[in-house]
Amino acid sequence: MMFYNIDEKKLDNSLTKNPLNKLTEIIQRMKRNKIYWLSQILGWLLYALVNIIVSASFGHFSWQRVIILLYLCFVGISLTHIFRSIIRKHGWVNFALKKIIPRVIIASIVIGTIMFAAWITVDISIGIHLFKKLNIGIFLGGIFQLSSLILLWALIYFSVHFFENYKKAEIEALIWEAAVKDFELKTLKSQLNPHFMFNALNSIRALIDEDPVNAQTAVTKLSNILRYSLKIDRHETVSLAEEIQTVKDYLALESIRFEERLKYKINIEPKSERIEIPPMMVQTLVENGIKHGISERKEGGEISINAKIVDSKLHIKIQNSGNIDEEALKNSAGFGIANTKHRLNLLYGIEGLFSIKNLNNDSVIVEIIIPTGDVTNESSNNRR
Repeated sequence: MMFYNIDEKKLDNSLTKNPLNKLTEIIQRMKRNKIYWLSQILGWLLYALVNIIVSASFGHFSWQRVIILLYLCFVGISLTHIFRSIIRKHGWVNFALKKIIPRVIIASIVIGTIMFAAWITVDISIGIHLFKKLNIGIFLGGIFQLSSLILLWALIYFSVHFFENYKKAEIEALIWEAAVKDFELKTLKSQLNPHFMFNALNSIRALIDEDPVNAQTAVTKLSNILRYSLKIDRHETVSLAEEIQTVKDYLALESIRFEERLKYKINIEPKSERIEIPPMMVQTLVENGIKHGISERKEGGEISINAKIVDSKLHIKIQNSGNIDEEALKNSAGFGIANTKHRLNLLYGIEGLFSIKNLNNDSVIVEIIIPTGDVTNESSNNRR
């Protein structure tokens, strides 16, 4: 099964396919690269200039020292650029501070050692001999000085990124507010669409004469769904237990219409019931499974919902009879899939995982994985 890290590039077709958004992203990337290289060159030249001024003030100025410092600037630019590539490749800026600090310290010591070795090598190879006598004190002192310099570089680099993430979080908070309002309207249109209401009311009407008690129960379940749908504007997340109760009400109503054609199983690990999830997320996917899978099969089918906690993450698995069109699967088409991905990204960032696939050409399986703790995406900090 393929999992997708939900990021900004996969939010919505309307966003990713907008040429203006792509052009803006390219321009911003070019600006960031330009600023990065300008900062690199000017920063290391400033380091060399400060050393030259300090040396001159103590009467130690020499062109040999200038050559060594310029060479160190070149080595420093090269090594810190490699360091930056490692940081970006492994996503260090997204790590917790307790994970970042030891990695940065170790990397700084390694880079500082390499730089000092390069310093000694060029000093000896061209016969400058700035170090008249190399001992363990000078060796450790040189490594400490250069490692501290790399630590300063890392501090500036991470500070810039943390500031950018803070500004990005403010923007995402505004996006989230707009998305919530949009989702409310779409949810009411999707979940409480006229077809569903018409079918539910017809089913209840048919029960009134045949089974008044069950008809009354069905009315209660329909009112529960309506009440739950109308209250989501006040809640960013709800407990899994509350969401599953609404799903049970929905399935009970659909069972009246489909009768023996619809079977369902729900297996929720007790300790996972308290975990907060986006409202209507499971219900929307269950509705999609019935609408696009089970209802299109003459013999009907079965839908199962399972939830459990694995390695401090909530795993939700929804499986229904039928299959999904490969093109729709490729493009993640449909309100249920696109909306779920969008909301997972806004709430959980890269920690929210979503997958969907056909299983043995006879069923569709959807799996969602989210963290069980507080919402981890930086932008969520201002939304609760």
